[in-house]
Amino acid sequence: MRILYIGYPLLTVSEESAGGAEQILWALEREMHARGAYTMVAASSGSSVSGELFSTGQPCRETDDFDRRSREHQERVLQLIHAHECTAESFDLVHDMSGGFWPRAAEINAPVLATLHLPRLFYDQRLFRDVPLNVRFNCVSASQARSFADLQAAETVVPNGILLERFAGNANQPREGLFWLGRICPEKAPHIALDIAQRARMPITLAGEVYPFSYHQQYFSDQVLPRLRQMPDAIFISKPSPALKRRLLAEAQAMLITSQAEETSSLVAMEAAASGTPVVAFRRGALPEIVKDGVTGFLADSFEEAVLLLSRIGDIRSEECRRHAARFSSDKMAQSYDSLYEQVMASVLV
Repeated sequence: MRILYIGYPLLTVSEESAGGAEQILWALEREMHARGAYTMVAASSGSSVSGELFSTGQPCRETDDFDRRSREHQERVLQLIHAHECTAESFDLVHDMSGGFWPRAAEINAPVLATLHLPRLFYDQRLFRDVPLNVRFNCVSASQARSFADLQAAETVVPNGILLERFAGNANQPREGLFWLGRICPEKAPHIALDIAQRARMPITLAGEVYPFSYHQQYFSDQVLPRLRQMPDAIFISKPSPALKRRLLAEAQAMLITSQAEETSSLVAMEAAASGTPVVAFRRGALPEIVKDGVTGFLADSFEEAVLLLSRIGDIRSEECRRHAARFSSDKMAQSYDSLYEQVMASVLV
């Protein structure tokens, strides 16, 4: 099988990607390549993949440049596909992980599977009118799929997965403090995590990346940095390496997830479970599908409840977290996609 994966135009794809869609693309392409598929990834230069990389240009450095970069990305992907059509190197399937290429699928002669990573309200709803006949969609959680119930082409759910073998428990070492991990942006709300830690009188490590987008940087300056300066027990680590991230996960008493968006998935919740680390998260979107309330952590409906639930994290057993994490392996994700690819290729006429 010859598969073309299309990445998001703004960022690079690698093991160190901070974005969830980029992490999933990297893990899935790695698994499918290992299974013997020919894989090519169309993504920004500087990406690192298991198969072949097709560079579509430099990653975007500021949001004001998004439209130009997105057009450049799509045009180069179309040129690539057209160059391979009617040859022995044509693609059997195009898997769009970019969230934006699939409306142009009518311009190519290949079936397209588009994974919807974001909440429905994050998409321009005009994109779902007159969907090309060679496009099929999949969602990454049941809660997300319910919001797309009216979209006939979105008939399947393939949950995200992580490389479980990269994460280890910490049964014999003491755990200390809280941990927050993610993109430093308003919807992920790390400032709320700092407020929770301060109210609970617990140390916290905040780790993530401030993207070079003006509103992300403004948010960090206005909401996060002042709190860090006022909290002697708060530490900020910018762009943690995968190894450092895994160590911090394994050493924390609990992971805080404070997202204010209706999350369609949560890789950090999966990674915490694989590390044997309890999660305290707001009950948003797909988080109840990933965090087993009272078993691998707790789901809160308010700020005050999140603070109170931290007093119960000692009730969570690390071995139960790790047992639960087996549901989220990248191998299971790849198996599901492998089966879905066959269905899409059999059902789409091009």
